Amino acid sequence: MKIFFSKYDKQIAAFWSLLTFIFLILLIAHKPFMEWSFNRHHHQFSWYIRPLFLIPFCYFAYKQSLTGISITIFLLFTSMFWFPKPEIISEQVKNFLQFEKDWLTSSWNIKKIAFSLLVPFSLTALAFAFWIKSLWIGLSVIVLIAIGKICWSVYNAGESGKSILIPALIGLFICCVLIIYGFKKMEKRKKR
Repeated sequence: MKIFFSKYDKQIAAFWSLLTFIFLILLIAHKPFMEWSFNRHHHQFSWYIRPLFLIPFCYFAYKQSLTGISITIFLLFTSMFWFPKPEIISEQVKNFLQFEKDWLTSSWNIKKIAFSLLVPFSLTALAFAFWIKSLWIGLSVIVLIAIGKICWSVYNAGESGKSILIPALIGLFICCVLIIYGFKKMEKRKKR
């Protein structure tokens, strides 16, 4: 099985990348799907698990597996609707997700497109850092991603943007600790 994935790594990765692209287009262009997804995304557990997808993402980049990277990205994006709509939703969470929906559905200009391209750019930089086995560059990129998301949320959504602070900071801490641990363990294994 490992040989199969190695042999067809690019083709399998292209398939999962296409599925991710289709998901994103559906999310933005199909209003009923967006409503359904965002209703479920109100479940804050999805906010806590999303940063944790960076752990397998970094692992697969370290192992130079495009398949693993692309599947992880697909799971990261779709995790927004894995949980049922919660019965109780804080006003801050409602307002922040409404802001995100409005932002996604408002007109797309050059500035917004350029800003949106920061997501694939930062994920590419993160993958590259671990692909070349640079723990410190990788951790720097992870910290910049978290800080960027927090700053963007608070700056653009105001008070409701602060609702992501705790999930983002907890996710950042767990990611950094587990990535450092895993990286050192894999490096030791490689030296044997």
